[in-house]
Amino acid sequence: MESHEVELLQSLAAEHDELRYLWSRHQTMEKDLARLDSIRNPSPTERKEITDLKRNKLKGKERMQAILDAHKGL
Repeated sequence: MESHEVELLQSLAAEHDELRYLWSRHQTMEKDLARLDSIRNPSPTERKEITDLKRNKLKGKERMQAILDAHKGL
């Protein structure tokens, strides 16, 4: 996501409940991934959690992008 899209997302989130939820969740998942990525030898459970977080983060990002595109009239 480009910086101007992040700014638009943040301004629209004030009015759009789903977007606000997705953005908050995205930020939380980024923090969780950073924590898990710092583990030198992740356990199988941690590797699964990393994979699941990345998958869910991507799904959320795609939905946020769809909302932004709809708002921009694309």
